[in-house]
Amino acid sequence: MSDTRRRVKVYTLNEDRQWDDRGTGHVSSTFVERLKGVSLLVRAESDGSLLLESKISPNTVYQKQQDTLIVWSEADNYDLALSFQEKAGCDEIWEKICQVQRRDPALDITQDPIDESEEERFEEIAETSHLVELPPCELSRLEEIADLVTSVLSSPIRREKLALALMSECYIKKLLGLFRECEDLDNREGLHHLYEIVRGVLFLNKAALFEVMFSDDCIMDVVGCLEYDPALVQPKRHREFLTKTAKFKEVIPITDSELRQKIHQTYRVQYIQDIILPTPSVFEENFLSTLTSFIFFNKVEIVSMLQEDEKFLTEVFAQLTDEATEDSKRRELVNFVKEFCAFSQTLQPQNRDAFFKTLANLGILPALEIVMGMDDMQVRAAATDIFSYLVEFSPSMVREFVMQEPQQTDDDVLLINVVIKQMICDSDPELGGAVQLMGLLRTLIDPENMLASTNKTEKTEFLGFFYKYCMHVLTAPLLANTAHDKNSKDVQEGSTKINPVCPDNFQTAQLLALILELLTFCVEHHTYHIKTYIMNKDLLRRVLVLMNSKHTFLALCALRFMRRIIGLKDEYYNRYIIKGNLFEPVINALLDNGTRYNLLNSAIIELFEFIKVEDIKSLIAHIVDNFYKALESIEYVQTFKGLKGRYEQEKDRQSQRLNRYRRDARSLDEDEELWFNDDDDDDDDGETVEKRMEDDFSDSYGKYIEAKKGAANGANGANNNGKVAAIPPASPAITPNNSSASSVKTVALPATPVVKTALVGLVDYPDDEDEEEDEEEEEEQSPRKRPRLSS
Repeated sequence: MSDTRRRVKVYTLNEDRQWDDRGTGHVSSTFVERLKGVSLLVRAESDGSLLLESKISPNTVYQKQQDTLIVWSEADNYDLALSFQEKAGCDEIWEKICQVQRRDPALDITQDPIDESEEERFEEIAETSHLVELPPCELSRLEEIADLVTSVLSSPIRREKLALALMSECYIKKLLGLFRECEDLDNREGLHHLYEIVRGVLFLNKAALFEVMFSDDCIMDVVGCLEYDPALVQPKRHREFLTKTAKFKEVIPITDSELRQKIHQTYRVQYIQDIILPTPSVFEENFLSTLTSFIFFNKVEIVSMLQEDEKFLTEVFAQLTDEATEDSKRRELVNFVKEFCAFSQTLQPQNRDAFFKTLANLGILPALEIVMGMDDMQVRAAATDIFSYLVEFSPSMVREFVMQEPQQTDDDVLLINVVIKQMICDSDPELGGAVQLMGLLRTLIDPENMLASTNKTEKTEFLGFFYKYCMHVLTAPLLANTAHDKNSKDVQEGSTKINPVCPDNFQTAQLLALILELLTFCVEHHTYHIKTYIMNKDLLRRVLVLMNSKHTFLALCALRFMRRIIGLKDEYYNRYIIKGNLFEPVINALLDNGTRYNLLNSAIIELFEFIKVEDIKSLIAHIVDNFYKALESIEYVQTFKGLKGRYEQEKDRQSQRLNRYRRDARSLDEDEELWFNDDDDDDDDGETVEKRMEDDFSDSYGKYIEAKKGAANGANGANNNGKVAAIPPASPAITPNNSSASSVKTVALPATPVVKTALVGLVDYPDDEDEEEDEEEEEEQSPRKRPRLSS
């Protein structure tokens, strides 16, 4: 198993036509009794588990590509590939496959892929007829060659035979020689035919042909042929771009000539696929799948070769972080790292893990702190792209680095603050960079991707760090643009109406909208930290200033922020809203909107509809008490009448509950007599029970008499424990300024204090005991408030 010749990577082609790495192991070909045939087995080198078990079927088409690849399809849309570490191992397995299928190992394909619909059509073709007869490679026969190449594309078997013919006669190099001759003669007709021929050969989708066409000797002539599209009046100048405009920059000299050649080849082939070739039609979309695979494996090889060159990467990061490095040089280094990270996206998860860990060990994050703070726009943009790759790969790695940074007095040097400042200072009128950075920040502060271990919780530590060192930087533009004008004559004492410095600048409004989107995300996902921050900074009041903005999208962002807060149905938030009278700017915006039926109108009404449907009593009472007169004229929806109805229902319910506890003297005497009768009925319960009830009676009756005296004298009643509970004649719960304390603030209380403990010692109703316990619990939870009468 230690033989490197048999060491392979197993790949499968996914739905997006991208190769997925299934693991690395060692391949063997053995007879498997269960499958009843010789099969390819790949066992993982890590634990020996079976990565692949594939029977070599006589009818399966196997292809050998690039000397170290074997590719085949096992079922519809299920393609497999083995990538060998060494060519010798590939050749060995290829011989086994050809031996089972009785094919010539010298060929790069084991058999012709014949569609079922074509089987009968080609039944009479002799087995020895492997090649399509090509016309002589001459200028006068170019039209005939072009017609032949175009005609075979619809037939898989003829495509295979043409590919074999082109390879066996070195036909490609002869055609490219004719191209140079046509260009010298300015033979446009011949050049147009060559365009059709080369395009058709690419659509044959054969790796062996690509190896020839994309070699250093041929690739520029192939590009030249593709310049002469017959549909164009003037030919394109792709070769001029590739040789003169596109410059290969070596930030650090690459000494490996094979690596250098592979980079050049990959760039040019990618250019052919993306720029030169037209977008394939529905019928042609699979014609270039091998070309995509060719580029993919080239990129994997480039990244692997660079990663293995320790001196190269070490030198890159040393110069990147060196203060003496010139800005132009640092710009090139950053662009190189960006391209390097982009190439790494072709790697499979385990390889990408190793790649980014290598970058982290080399100091990629400290380097980003330096370059993201530079004035050069291109450098900052490239650094942002690198940062996005890192955050996408591992948010935890970035968070760990940030929390390990030395806590200097100046918070501006922290990486996250550098990112926030770059977001705030984005000079793009459309804030493209700011939008990207906002998304990255949201990923970093998302608790869903935070890890929890036995010793520590990443969520707790990082959020505590973020709110302490970074939150003030994020909210600074919001607080600066929503400052109160304290000297305004329009502001009346005790009024919450403000004269704000509301941003009219579109770019500023967009920035504030992004910040609000992030804060709204925090409200949904950070319960404790954001709640504390909102209360300490009175943040919701500042945000609601933006309801006055002329930019409707910004007003909607402010409203959405409040809607998320109310959606939590947290009484702590509700009391904060009521105390600050924070519905006023929302209702003013609704009234100022007038009869316009727009998104702002609908969003505000939905806010009140939510409060009504969820029956948030404290908010309903506050809204009806303070704003119903202004809202009762809105009748095109029933939301506000529904709020009033809810309010009246709650008021009636509280009155009924209040009356239930009020007993006159006669009812108290009747209850007392009933209690004595019940006591007589229970004499046969035994001496122990009788003694206990006598004690209860003595205790309760004493309390009852004390309560009656207290009621007659207007004194405070005694509680169940015999202790005096002072109930003030005017509780703060019913004062207009403290409407948040109770949802029944408008219920008229009797002049005589309600004596809860007068019930003790009277009729022992079970439901009265439950209600009494509920009342006691509410008193214990809120000793400073009047006992709530609601259930």
